[in-house]
Amino acid sequence: MVTIPAGTVHMGSDRFYPEERPRRSVDVAAFRIDVGPVTNDRFAEFVADTGWVTLAERPLDPADYPGADPDLLHPGGVVFQQPPGPVPLDDPSRWWAYVPGASWRAPHGPGSDLVGRGDHPVVQVAFEDAAAYAAWRGARLPSEAEWERAARGGLDDAEYSWGDEPYPGDRQMANTWQGRFPWEQLELDGHAGTSPVGSFPANGYGLVDMAGNVWEWTTDWWVDHPVGPDEGDHACCGSGAIDSAAPGERYGRRVIKGGSHLCAPNYCHRFRPAARQPEAIDTSTCHVGFRCVAEV
Repeated sequence: MVTIPAGTVHMGSDRFYPEERPRRSVDVAAFRIDVGPVTNDRFAEFVADTGWVTLAERPLDPADYPGADPDLLHPGGVVFQQPPGPVPLDDPSRWWAYVPGASWRAPHGPGSDLVGRGDHPVVQVAFEDAAAYAAWRGARLPSEAEWERAARGGLDDAEYSWGDEPYPGDRQMANTWQGRFPWEQLELDGHAGTSPVGSFPANGYGLVDMAGNVWEWTTDWWVDHPVGPDEGDHACCGSGAIDSAAPGERYGRRVIKGGSHLCAPNYCHRFRPAARQPEAIDTSTCHVGFRCVAEV
């Protein structure tokens, strides 16, 4: 872990997506944070020690998913499936599918595995899986403000963890999508999916993969527009599980940060510290992982 000193982080951005607004100042106490996201090997140690069964591996209760296709009510996770050609960008079902049998052990479903991927970020972990791992380590998951302060690496006013240019000198600074999402992946950085943790340059605090590779869980409940600096003390926080849920959802959504290997400027320019997205806590996907924090 690396210690991040106490200070003020200027969260959000008024220049990109609406959910990042308003830009606001938040005071953050000192904390320690993992240098990189938790890997498959480290998560395997936790499972071996505790016998933990992840959410994606547990039987589903039909009562939790009224109206769902019974054929899909089997343990599994959400998996990216690259279409063969251009598709409308307003229909994510063209590239996302729920795959029974997908789990952290088989991130893309039956037939996939972790061979040669022990140093890649663990994925297909729901919020409670990440929180359980953190507790096993005597740690916790970060708040959105803590995560964003760490991701900025001391460059508080920069757009990216490394500066204001997404590809300085045409260099790939993070594991993101190259090409026209979701069908054309040029693999300019040598990776079509997740990459080994630390494959790209560290930020100013010595942290790796704070942009791209995998989204990361935070403890904040989602709100569409964070509270501004003049509207209360909790300038980054949602008000709870019920308010964070989307229409028709039974469970709430937490904030995830950092973007992933599926982020592309033509669709999801979210591999920036200010970027944020909601993720349902009862969902596991192939592009969401986590890292832990602890008290100083």
